[in-house]
Amino acid sequence: MPRPTAAQLAYGSCTVIFSTLAMLLLSQTSSGVGVAIIALAALALGLLVAMTVPLPGKRRPAVEQPAPAEPLRASVPAPAPAPKPVRERAAS
Repeated sequence: MPRPTAAQLAYGSCTVIFSTLAMLLLSQTSSGVGVAIIALAALALGLLVAMTVPLPGKRRPAVEQPAPAEPLRASVPAPAPAPKPVRERAAS
């Protein structure tokens, strides 16, 4: 089993501390059973966060897309020739 990295330990520990404080403040429990349940939930959440932190060096190789066999060509018709300018006759 690989050892946890520093990032995993940091994220997991911060999650446990902050989630415990938040749940204790929000629930306002004073019983020992309530505090124990909150502590266990915070530990489980911290473990989940620590295990989902990506490990270094375990990147997936990029999937290469095959190049098309022939370049794509647009099928746009050629523009029509411009009309010739009309010359006006000079009045004689």
